[in-house]
Amino acid sequence: MEWTGARYADKPTVEVTTWIAAPPGRVWELVSDVTGMPELSAELQSVRWLDGAAGPAVGARFAGRNRHEALGEWETTSTVVAYDPQRVFSWAVGDPDEPGAVWRFRLEPRDGGTELSQWMRMGPGRSGLSLAIDAMPEKEQKIVFVRLREFERGMTATLEHIRQRAEA
Repeated sequence: MEWTGARYADKPTVEVTTWIAAPPGRVWELVSDVTGMPELSAELQSVRWLDGAAGPAVGARFAGRNRHEALGEWETTSTVVAYDPQRVFSWAVGDPDEPGAVWRFRLEPRDGGTELSQWMRMGPGRSGLSLAIDAMPEKEQKIVFVRLREFERGMTATLEHIRQRAEA
């Protein structure tokens, strides 16, 4: 990823893609199981479905507990905004109409396996990162850049864990 000098209001994005030697159905089992995601992430500590939901569907909500060395611990509520089995799974963090972030997995059958992409967009709603920007507005572009790089590293590791599990 190159330095873009993006500000939070620009709604910057990051995307990581990998190819997995497993059919989309197997990969889908892993990416659509949000309660299993903490095993694949250094930052995400736990996930639980809310409002009686037992799994993903558009409008279903889940709470995620996170931990970051510099940002501390926090909990978010996310709403599933796209759910197309074996193709797309996406959720908005915070208010789905003004999310602090949107995350998405996209699957595509390719070369006898599955191309898997994980994408995220910051903003436009406030998030934990907004607090750091409020405290140091002159460093906003650096704060955004560093966080995007952290997301990119975390997403790369998550996709590698998914690849290993799907191919096992």
